[in-house]
Amino acid sequence: DAFAKGTAIAAAAGSQHKTTSPPTAKYLAPENCVSLNVPAVNNPIWGNISSGIRNQEIKMQKILKLLASGITAFARSVDGKDMSEEQQDALALFCNVQFEINCFKKSVI
Repeated sequence: DAFAKGTAIAAAAGSQHKTTSPPTAKYLAPENCVSLNVPAVNNPIWGNISSGIRNQEIKMQKILKLLASGITAFARSVDGKDMSEEQQDALALFCNVQFEINCFKKSVI
């Protein structure tokens, strides 16, 4: 199946972004979409958490930035007034992942 092959190639290519920048700069979340902003840990808390937790937080922020860019790219690629049910479900699922990761981040700190 072409979709499965393409997805496998794209997933494996993720590691290639360690040497080149992923296209996140092309797909910044709109300013009026604050739910896609990656929240930073406030300074007093940041200064009191261990380096291990800080490293985890930095990795989670990177994941959230990539996810926000993906959501933004997907949302731009569809007509918001004429989305299929499958497109609506996909957007809802991506946004739910974003929400759940943010909840997880809060619970870890």
